[in-house]
Amino acid sequence: MLVVVSLAVTTAIGGWLTGQWMTRGIQQDSVHPGYFLPTVAGGLIGANAAAQVHLHALAEASFGIGVICWILLGSTIFNRLFTRPALPPALLPTMAIDLGVPAVAGLAYFALAGWTVSFVACALGRYAVLMAAVQVRLIPVYRRLPFTPGFWTFSFAYAAAATYGLEWLAIKKPPAATGYAIAVIALLTAFVSWIAFRTVVLTVRGQLIPACPSP
Repeated sequence: MLVVVSLAVTTAIGGWLTGQWMTRGIQQDSVHPGYFLPTVAGGLIGANAAAQVHLHALAEASFGIGVICWILLGSTIFNRLFTRPALPPALLPTMAIDLGVPAVAGLAYFALAGWTVSFVACALGRYAVLMAAVQVRLIPVYRRLPFTPGFWTFSFAYAAAATYGLEWLAIKKPPAATGYAIAVIALLTAFVSWIAFRTVVLTVRGQLIPACPSP
């Protein structure tokens, strides 16, 4: 019941936001990867959850919503990133979502199709590797950013990617798989703990939310 209600709420919010974008319009320079979250991430995570409780028809439908919206929104978002000026600093962490989306898609596919290697699984995995390479290229960009609440974007994207990597380790069982898994979990835990620590420090100092400039 919890999964069904959550999926219904996710679909309602995604539909309402999509209608808003269609009727009110969006300035091209305002688009960023965060637009993946309501329908793409919501649909794919919902598909994983529905599959786990054996609601397979609902899981397949939710997976379809996530993938189709990923294709449609992806063209708009990447066109903005490729052809327009760089995102403002506060929105640069949202580019980590480009890694999170293929990760949650791969996890949802495993939950639906079974934890076996197939053409679709390899295609999603390879795309996730490409987006991971993109994140490596963006490290110098991220390092120049002041800490803001937007850094929590990294926790979603990198946790999804780490979980996806652990699933592949469990399936392929390479030599020293346990060591790789421990390293992945330790690095992710340390990174998210650092984000939480910085958030608490800035909250105590009253500096977490930057003051709005005067008109």
